[in-house]
Amino acid sequence: MRPSKKEEEQNIILISDDEAESTLGSSVLLVDPLEKPALEEEKSEEVVDEECDLVVTFCKKANVMPHARYDCTMHPFERTECDRCSPLGKNADICDQCYCYICDKLASECENWTVPALCHCNAHNKSKFWKDQRDFALAGILVMFNLELADIDADLRHGGDLLLKFIQELSVEYNKYLAGEEMLHTQHECFCLPKLPPGQCDVCRSRSMEVVYKYSGVFTLVTRFLNQAEKENPKATAVMFLGAAKEIALHKDPAINWQNLGHTASLKIAVPCLLQRITTRLQRMLVLCDFPKSLHEKFVNFFQSISLPCHCFGFSNSLNVMPWDHVLLTTVLKGQNVTGQRTLRGRKVFLWEPLPVIEARMEKLVDKKNYKEVVRYLRAVKCNDTKGLRHLRDKIPFYLCKSGDFLDAAHSLLFPVNSLACCTACRLTPFEYEVYLKMFRTGSVPGGKDILDPGLWIAAGPPLKDGVLIKQALKLLYCNMSLYRNPKCWSTLIMILGSSNFLEKSGHLLPMSLKEPPLDFQKGVLAASCGLLKELKAKINVSLPPSIFSPQNNFWALRLLLDHLSYEENVLHGTVNLILRDLHCQKATMLKLWQNLGPQYVGEFLCLFLTCRHQKMQSIGLFSLNIIAENLHMCPWAKHLCNFFHNAGLRHLPLGTAAHHEVSKFINIFENL
Repeated sequence: MRPSKKEEEQNIILISDDEAESTLGSSVLLVDPLEKPALEEEKSEEVVDEECDLVVTFCKKANVMPHARYDCTMHPFERTECDRCSPLGKNADICDQCYCYICDKLASECENWTVPALCHCNAHNKSKFWKDQRDFALAGILVMFNLELADIDADLRHGGDLLLKFIQELSVEYNKYLAGEEMLHTQHECFCLPKLPPGQCDVCRSRSMEVVYKYSGVFTLVTRFLNQAEKENPKATAVMFLGAAKEIALHKDPAINWQNLGHTASLKIAVPCLLQRITTRLQRMLVLCDFPKSLHEKFVNFFQSISLPCHCFGFSNSLNVMPWDHVLLTTVLKGQNVTGQRTLRGRKVFLWEPLPVIEARMEKLVDKKNYKEVVRYLRAVKCNDTKGLRHLRDKIPFYLCKSGDFLDAAHSLLFPVNSLACCTACRLTPFEYEVYLKMFRTGSVPGGKDILDPGLWIAAGPPLKDGVLIKQALKLLYCNMSLYRNPKCWSTLIMILGSSNFLEKSGHLLPMSLKEPPLDFQKGVLAASCGLLKELKAKINVSLPPSIFSPQNNFWALRLLLDHLSYEENVLHGTVNLILRDLHCQKATMLKLWQNLGPQYVGEFLCLFLTCRHQKMQSIGLFSLNIIAENLHMCPWAKHLCNFFHNAGLRHLPLGTAAHHEVSKFINIFENL
């Protein structure tokens, strides 16, 4: 069915194709074919333009849509660049649909439409001055960041509102600072070096009414504002920090002479301190926060535009943070550039970044588990803070373990990144030494981001071979004297080598017990060990005899170790004291463990120490025996232990006066029952 003529008729909007030549700018006219003329309903005669084939069959006055004042068709408008003293011509006249270009609301509601020195009625879109006024009205204080209106979201606007409020408060506090305080010499604090009690310094007494300028109030206000900013969303935080930096950089010290008032009261000390906090935070944010590229650049350009005083020149280039897509950085992260330098137009360019930026990049890469990229970056990057960078590079072996490359991790512990630094092994703690050996032995790593983080362990790759593990473990001990002299580290080495290469998720090692090898093999190991240790001290690459890795039994190996510890008195005493301390602290744990292991194990353990030729070592057996005697109710197997002593002939061995007396006393307890 063909639609009626009335249904085919629609509203038509006519917009000029050439806005530049249009006298109406961006105005919009509505033509309504359904509305009848007010005076008559007769159709006009057809008018034909033969040149453009345009036929006009009907005309009517259009409905006027909302428009800017300069586009009004009812009232003429005069344009000038920045005249705001008074309304020009008939610019103040408006229709019902005229809008203020500055306020973006109906002209009838504009409070500054005809106000002298403002005169929004003269505003139009062909003037840079009025465009800037409009941007400031819509963007507020954010206009100083040169942001596009499309870039401004709720977070940025919120940060701008807080910044504007802060600037108003700061102006009041800064004026108080400029006014200063007059102090009499009787209450005048001495500002000279060295300080003297009030009234006793001749120099300060001569300035009986000197004006003192204390910046403490401003410092407190800025600090409170920065604390508030750190709790906001990243965009708001950045705006607030940058705005605060610009404001305090404009502050001047009115004092003629230097006044030693402290780090918060002296402007030339307080302002650099605040800028250090601001720039450090912004450096991290530029790395960690995914700001749009244009916003990132505008933040950096804004800081560059700040006119820093002479006591803050060190911060001039502090926000020149290399973006993630920079060619030098990307080639380093991908492993295409291992040196961190490239030649650009005949000049060498280095990957050189401040420590907060390096820490932030590490944090982001670790969060993404890009451990190999972290290692490449740390090996290539350079920094003015060499001590801080060295601390970060000490984590390289751990990140290599996280990536499953345990062999490279073991080597990186012993070899420094560059020839001017010492190796990471020199700074290992006993706990870190234990964790590294555990990782090398089992091929598992802690699930956390740091080597000291507690939590579950996960498999990362194949563990080191036994020969490589022993060599690396001994090299670490010889590189670090604090580890070498610590009996705990030697016991750690023995415990880990005597454990299985399978690890529980909790990080606990599984013990391993093997049969005792022949006596000839034991003697061969002892003969080879002395020469082997000397070679380890002198050389880096040492080959271990294959026969050294034959199966070993825990107790016979421990006896072998204890017998040879007696040759080093200081090591022996340290080891015994450590064991006694642990037994004292872990009495309940030991008793529970012995209940599960039974009298055979406990008997072998006690005999091992009681029959040692060194009396210091026997004290461990005696201490353990006393624990059992004092807790017989928890040791139902103690009577069987006496039988073990009888069968071993322990009562008749020349153990020494103290040991013989305690063993006989223990046996007599059960014989008299």
